[in-house]
Amino acid sequence: MGIENAAKQAKLTIDFLIIGAGISGLSCAIALQRVGHRVVVVEREKEIGKSDVGRGVRLPPNLSKILYRWNLEPEVSAVAVKSKRIQISRLETGDRLGDHYWDDEALRETQGEFLFGHLADLRKMMYDVAVGQGATFRLGATAVSVDPERRAVAFDSGETLTADVIIGADGVFGLIRPILLAEQDIEEATTPPLCMYSAIIPRALVEKDPQSKHFYEPKVISMFSFFGNNQSVISHPTGGAPSFTFTLYRPWDEFENSPADGMRAALQSVCPRLRNLGPLIKQPRRFSVYAHPALENWLHGTGRLVVVGGAAHPIPPGSTQQYAMGLEDGAVLAKLFSHLATDSQITDFLYAFQELRQPRTESVLASETGIIHYMGMPNCPDQAARDQAMQAKYKSGDDLFVYSGDEEESAEWAEIKTVFGYDAEDEADNWWVTWGRLRARSLENADTRGDPQTSLLESVFVRTA
Repeated sequence: MGIENAAKQAKLTIDFLIIGAGISGLSCAIALQRVGHRVVVVEREKEIGKSDVGRGVRLPPNLSKILYRWNLEPEVSAVAVKSKRIQISRLETGDRLGDHYWDDEALRETQGEFLFGHLADLRKMMYDVAVGQGATFRLGATAVSVDPERRAVAFDSGETLTADVIIGADGVFGLIRPILLAEQDIEEATTPPLCMYSAIIPRALVEKDPQSKHFYEPKVISMFSFFGNNQSVISHPTGGAPSFTFTLYRPWDEFENSPADGMRAALQSVCPRLRNLGPLIKQPRRFSVYAHPALENWLHGTGRLVVVGGAAHPIPPGSTQQYAMGLEDGAVLAKLFSHLATDSQITDFLYAFQELRQPRTESVLASETGIIHYMGMPNCPDQAARDQAMQAKYKSGDDLFVYSGDEEESAEWAEIKTVFGYDAEDEADNWWVTWGRLRARSLENADTRGDPQTSLLESVFVRTA
């Protein structure tokens, strides 16, 4: 499925220093090593994945197809399970609102699969792959300052590392994003409107409860979505260790004593099959869901410091595309830098990276944020009309998102196809054919004539002084 031959190797190999070994940092490490560059990844965790306990992850087709092209389908299959259905119900009553079954032919068009797994397992798998491909990791290393001019990063150990390009993959509250926010005079969000609780429940415990045991049907692996009044729940089985992930969105409460208290309060007014899961949840985690300001420029004014993943475009925690966007970032960056032949192309490729990724991530952010609010729509006439329309489809036997046969596809399915069918690597290839190759030729001609070299892409993005 989408298997790619050996990756194109860059003529000029350079040094990348990646700060952060989350999904976006690991994606950059794997992808850049594949095309011949030298990669060092620094991560403050001493053990990859240890901080991800209690977090499930959804791997949509636009993510899985990239891993498959990197010849990692066996590794992915070892840590993930394939989704067959989405089942949507009312949170307070458990009344069914609708079903959607993933059609094999429709998914084949996306060249990927919709999968469920543990975040810790996915990170550990990607870390092992990156190490196997030659990336160097410095675990337990905390970056304390960055000098963009010198392309140098200082660590709490007193050590300093330099590179040709520094990649900030350390998240929204890491070291690098604040540097770009300050450079662009943008203030970070401080008050979250929502929070997200996350927990993992062993499957054996779920199956013992007569109300909740239907969450697991081996022949129809499903994602369960519950639409409620100002809150919502998503639950699904995971690959690896047999368990269920439990994700709950609700308004932020600054006076909440603990995540366990908040989750218990949220589950007081829900249907029995969910309420019975409450006592099974041990040590839930709570994450703030901010409306983060957008960075105008992902690239520092020096032209050699760039942000990816959550540091560039924060996606709400727990959303389907949260980690897919970071993985797409790495794939696009490597596709561009597979064409590197001269030092003068480096900044152009980093500008091209933003040019390709910014519209895509803005669109996906709007979609994912809209989904969260749609699921947790407060009780009102619009909510009642939404539920009635969904139930009418369900009672007539129709798929929630009509996408086959003679019937017109729904707007929801059209949006899903657009998001899932997007091919990040193809977009990068298209940029090279349309613009990059032309720019490379102009640089060759300038070298021959001795002309000064200027960036075509600098006219697209205005740097903040």
